[in-house]
Amino acid sequence: MTTQSVEVSSARPSLRERFDLGSGFAPYFLVLPTVLVILAVAAYPILNSIWLSLLDNPLSPAATVVGLRNYGLLLGDAEFHNSIGVTVVFTLISVTLETLFGLGIALLINGTFPGRGLVRASILVPWAFPTVISAQIWYLMYNDRTGIVSYILQQMHVLAPGDTLLRTVPGIITAAVITDVWKTTPFMALLLLAGLQVIPTELYEAASVDGSSRFQQFWTITLPMLTGPLLIALLFRTLASLGVFDLFYILAGNQVQTMASYSYNFMFTRSTFDFAPGVTASVVLFVFGLIISLFFVLLMRLTRR
Repeated sequence: MTTQSVEVSSARPSLRERFDLGSGFAPYFLVLPTVLVILAVAAYPILNSIWLSLLDNPLSPAATVVGLRNYGLLLGDAEFHNSIGVTVVFTLISVTLETLFGLGIALLINGTFPGRGLVRASILVPWAFPTVISAQIWYLMYNDRTGIVSYILQQMHVLAPGDTLLRTVPGIITAAVITDVWKTTPFMALLLLAGLQVIPTELYEAASVDGSSRFQQFWTITLPMLTGPLLIALLFRTLASLGVFDLFYILAGNQVQTMASYSYNFMFTRSTFDFAPGVTASVVLFVFGLIISLFFVLLMRLTRR
């Protein structure tokens, strides 16, 4: 009896072992303060927005609960459907181009060459500009009379004389994609460069000895080892693109609405006394972002196995 109790007690981890940094409760205990702060800052606005989306007129003292009526009205609004389409198209094209260009730049500046530090610093310059400033710079370049972009496209007969990209919906989306790719590709390159620098060089040396080509090394070593940083970069950029507002607002005003600008216009432009539909649109946008975040988290877990 005594021997069994000794064996059970020795097999059971002590409190100190449970809080060891390598196992047990320690990882959860260390991130607990951060989780509590995030919940304190984010939980109330999210829950309050969900509650407001269930009311008929949130600003009225006599507001009543209407359930999912606002969501039904929102889903039946053609403008909201258009805003979803614009947001999805912009996100897919811009994030794809930023990933491809960012990966190419990261591969180029990952090597050792004279002036490497200066090149890396100069590449990050577009990312340092606030989006409002970047959008204003490109807005001037898209100007139909003095803009260099419009001039080049007119000389190539892509645009008619005196025309500009900012007069049609496809043109505005194209202009927004170009501006966003110019600004945020350095961000993708920076994240992917960090992932490239932790790949052991011994793997490439062994592959070279085996006669593997550069493409084979990239396909069998670089991409698999870069999956984690790549998914994180894609998650960040996808969420940011879904919530884009200022870029389209500077370039086109209210000519083209994203999901974020649709919510803004409904809350502060269309009606002063009833912004429940705008809050509802913001809740839908939050749900989209949450689903995408969970999807990427699941992908990251699957790739670790």
